[in-house]
Amino acid sequence: MNKTVLITGASGGIGKALCKQFAKEGCNVVIHYFSSEEKAQALKAELESTYNIKAITFKADMRDSQQIKSFAEAALKEFGSIDVLINNAGVAYFSLFQLSDDRKVADLFDINLMSAMTLTKEILPSMINKHRGRIINISSMWGISGASCEVHYSASKAALIGFTKALAKEVGPSGITVNCIAPGFIDTEMNSCLDEESVKEIVDATPMGRKGTGDDVASLAVYLSKDEAGFITGQTISVDGGFLGN
Repeated sequence: MNKTVLITGASGGIGKALCKQFAKEGCNVVIHYFSSEEKAQALKAELESTYNIKAITFKADMRDSQQIKSFAEAALKEFGSIDVLINNAGVAYFSLFQLSDDRKVADLFDINLMSAMTLTKEILPSMINKHRGRIINISSMWGISGASCEVHYSASKAALIGFTKALAKEVGPSGITVNCIAPGFIDTEMNSCLDEESVKEIVDATPMGRKGTGDDVASLAVYLSKDEAGFITGQTISVDGGFLGN
């Protein structure tokens, strides 16, 4: 595709798969991380040696709007523009609603929702100037259906879907598409805290009968970034093996 892609939360399971699939398509990749510098640097080396593209890493705390703005400025300075922005950074929080910790909840909304809105605001002018661009937000099936003991997580991911729909209408005239991917149960480190019985229950309730992979999500993101997907915008597409059904 010969494009530049910025991926937040790029050192995690879905993020790493996104980086690899876009690099495979010939895209330069901006790898965002916060605490996993070693993983990010290893990923950069792998992408450049395997796919012969340019990859750069940037550290930013997605709870800090100033760090996000500095990160966006540095990425734009390096590449001139960003063709595809993927807001993938996210954290989970398991708790009964009435026992939730206010600080953890604030951090969750900052990372899962506000960071995506802040970063998008910083990147948008370069897309508007070129009259083209792709923005992809990674939500969750729980943002569609809600999940017990994940009330705040579900709410943050639902808000990301609302953000996607509204922004798509606003920037469509500028040739920019905005879409949302809602993964189901994906085999990542974030879900490693679940016990074996809980995992089995989810897999048994999934018509495809398996856990999803980062590549399942990344394949859709790559397609949404191509010219062929230029008339798809404002959509939330589930990658959940049929878990939610209709």
